[in-house]
Amino acid sequence: MNMKKPIDYAREACETMIRNYPAEELPPKGRFHYHQGVFLSGMCKTAALCGESRYLDYAGAWIHSVFSPDGSRILHYDHGDLDDIQPGILLYPLWDATGDSFYRTAMDTVMAQVQDIPRCDCGGFYHKVRCTGQMWLDGLYMSCPFIAEYARRFKRPDLMDLAVLEILLMETNNRDLETGLWYHAWDETGQQEWANPDTGCSQEFWGRSMGWVPVAILDVMEQMPDDSRCNRLADMVRALLEALSRYQSRDGRWYQVVNKPEAPGNWLENSCSCLYAAAMARGVRRGVLDRTYLELVLRAFDGVTGSLSWQGEDIQIGNVCIGTGVGDYDFYCARPVHVNDLHGVGAFLLMCTELQAALDAV
Repeated sequence: MNMKKPIDYAREACETMIRNYPAEELPPKGRFHYHQGVFLSGMCKTAALCGESRYLDYAGAWIHSVFSPDGSRILHYDHGDLDDIQPGILLYPLWDATGDSFYRTAMDTVMAQVQDIPRCDCGGFYHKVRCTGQMWLDGLYMSCPFIAEYARRFKRPDLMDLAVLEILLMETNNRDLETGLWYHAWDETGQQEWANPDTGCSQEFWGRSMGWVPVAILDVMEQMPDDSRCNRLADMVRALLEALSRYQSRDGRWYQVVNKPEAPGNWLENSCSCLYAAAMARGVRRGVLDRTYLELVLRAFDGVTGSLSWQGEDIQIGNVCIGTGVGDYDFYCARPVHVNDLHGVGAFLLMCTELQAALDAV
């Protein structure tokens, strides 16, 4: 294993981003969006492990830049789109750290979107308001952790039921019985050009979309009482991560299209590798997975960190797919990659913090 601790890498990533972006200029500037939310979630988890209050201050500065002064209005977002609900999870640690009523008001502001999310006939959330009848795997992470934590904190069992329902529906609609992998999206109408006319599923197993799934489910489980539903979700996480483990490459990472490592044009992608590793580390720590999975996590950590470079003091996290819709194999493989894309830095922080927590618990 790399001699540098995972938390050291996490701190380097946080410091790099702080040096390069004032909080209010994180892209897309001024928008309440999951790009910033994923990254800042990782920064908050880093703060929790290393005690660096500046990281929470930075996350708080961004939140204040995208809300009205009293927290009652989000300044720029798409109402009812799951991508523009996800950053709500930042409000919980910030409220805990400060006790500021602004954050409590902002929680209700974000929650007010949930009743307006369009739903499929089965009850599943549309990923975007304009995506009629479409459920995307990404949506589990964008909505369910925020809803579940709100449910626990404010004693809303109906909302916990909703979060669990969304997970169960996604498994029913998107899981492939043969491989155990989950297709990126499902269209209840079967009308999208990417949809299988018989199943409604998209054609490929896109890496990052599956990464959101176990991370989201484990977040929801963290908020739930120990009951039979929690056991069901644990089985789901275990089955998906076991399926994914079969496709880990020799270098420890996973491919952009997970199950086709030798197909022309495919490439090793860092954000999905980080998310799988983060989920496996957390699964081990929670007792969902056997401790042998830590070996897979360490291999992934070494593979990702081995791909990094530096510009001066700044860490460079490359091989990260930009934000992506649904398509065919060539579409996914042709997607551009960015260095220090917020998806990638956020996923990297999740991996580093979850691995550090797991190693500390051993």
